Amino acid sequence: MKHLALITALTLWAPAVPAQEASEDGDVAEGFSLMEEGAQLLFRGVIEEMAPALEDLKGFAGEIEPTFRAFALEMGPAMAKLLSEIDDLRHYSPPEFMPNGDIIIRRLPNAPEFVPPTPPSAPPIDL
Repeated sequence: MKHLALITALTLWAPAVPAQEASEDGDVAEGFSLMEEGAQLLFRGVIEEMAPALEDLKGFAGEIEPTFRAFALEMGPAMAKLLSEIDDLRHYSPPEFMPNGDIIIRRLPNAPEFVPPTPPSAPPIDL
């Protein structure tokens, strides 16, 4: 996406650059204007080539949006709980996948002691 923005900006900028004027003897210095025209043609070609792919991507994003929205609603609280139970991912080694299917994430030996957060105290319930 950053590349598309850069290409668009360069394409819009190129026409704003003034062409070289004719010298006193009538010769036109076309070096820069030819470069400008070549750059414009290149960028227009790239944009035309990318347009169908971007449209397909837009359609695909529209199709999967409900799935991602449901995933975020379902997994958001679980991820927040998980992140509250660990302090900093830099204090853990990469996951180890065991032959029996278990996944072990070990805390590094030189990591500082982990102090779990205290759960908020719930107000007393009147019965």
